[in-house]
Parts: sequence; structure tokens; C-alpha cells
Amino acid sequence: ICEDEDAKETIRRSPENLCHDQMFHIKRALDLTMRQEILPKNQWTKYKGGKFYLQPYLKEVIYKRKKREKMD
Repeated sequence: ICEDEDAKETIRRSPENLCHDQMFHIKRALDLTMRQEILPKNQWTKYKGGKFYLQPYLKEVIYKRKKREKMD
């Protein structure tokens, strides 16, 4: 997983339940990969019309970073 400083800060600031959910999905994916299994279709994540759950937090982090850069 490739993360830049903005992404790391976004994850740090995001609500705790989002971080736990993300870690659960990553661990489950790694476990299934190691066992060479496919997640049952009834457990697949449903596409939510292009909603990226970290996007609002990322926008805030980028906005504040740019604001700090202008002040310096």
C-alpha cells in the first residue's frame, strides 16, 4: 500500500471505527490471499456510487496543509 504524508494524516484523523474497518478488510484480504481462497460473493462490498469514505477527511488535510504552506 502506497501512502503519502497526506494519506497518513487522513488515516490518523479519521474516526476510529473507519480505521478498524479498513484494517479488518486488509487483514481479511491478506488471509484469503494466503489461503488462495475467494471471498464468498454474499460478503463482497457493495459499490456505493463513487463514494470514497476517506475523501472528506483527505480534502480537509490537504486544505489545512496548503493553508499552512501559504502562511510560511
